[in-house]
Amino acid sequence: MSAIVESLGQAVRQLREARGWSQEQLAEHADLNRSYVGEIERGRAIASIVTTEKLASALGVSLSTLMADCDHLTERRTRRGLRLTAIAC
Repeated sequence: MSAIVESLGQAVRQLREARGWSQEQLAEHADLNRSYVGEIERGRAIASIVTTEKLASALGVSLSTLMADCDHLTERRTRRGLRLTAIAC
C-alpha cells in the first residue's frame, strides 16, 4: 500500500490507543465495522473521505488534524528511509 494509507492507519491507531479504546469501541463510535477499522489501522484498506471523517469525529479531532498527523507520520517515515539508505551506502 501507499505511505499515506499506512500513515493514516498509524495515526488512527495512535489516537485510539491514546483514548484507551479498543478497535471495537472506536468502530462503535464511528458507526463502522470493527474488522474494517482493523484493516484501516494495518494499512490494508483505503478509507474513503467519508470514513476518514467518521473516524476523526469519533476520535474527537477535526479531519484536518487527522490528516496533518498522517502527513507528519509520512514525512517521518520518508526521512527515516533516507537515513537508512545513507547508512547502507
